[in-house]
Amino acid sequence: MKFQDLLAYQKSFSLAMKIFEITKLFPKEEMYSLTDQIRRCSRSVPANISESYRKRVYPKNFHSKLTDSDAENSEIQVWLEFSFKCNYITESVYNELLNESNEVGKLINYMILNPQKFGVAL
Repeated sequence: MKFQDLLAYQKSFSLAMKIFEITKLFPKEEMYSLTDQIRRCSRSVPANISESYRKRVYPKNFHSKLTDSDAENSEIQVWLEFSFKCNYITESVYNELLNESNEVGKLINYMILNPQKFGVAL
């Protein structure tokens, strides 16, 4: 199996792409702050999932990369809240993206709690 086959990777990559498209509409003055922050952390989630999968022969590294991914996913939620409160996204977009982020978080936590199902020897 390739890391691209992991459901957590697929859903987090999809979320990152949605965030990328939505942030194209953010004000130009946010380019080097909110826009940059939310894009960076959203891209970091699938990147860390891919790294964790490649490092699955080292259980501690697998766990570490997944917890990094989970932390970045939480950061997405903070920036989404700022985006909503600054009126850059609607409440429905906010809720949709927040729900997707929560789903990604559950998938990451499933991987953390069930490493053996992903080829990690305990």
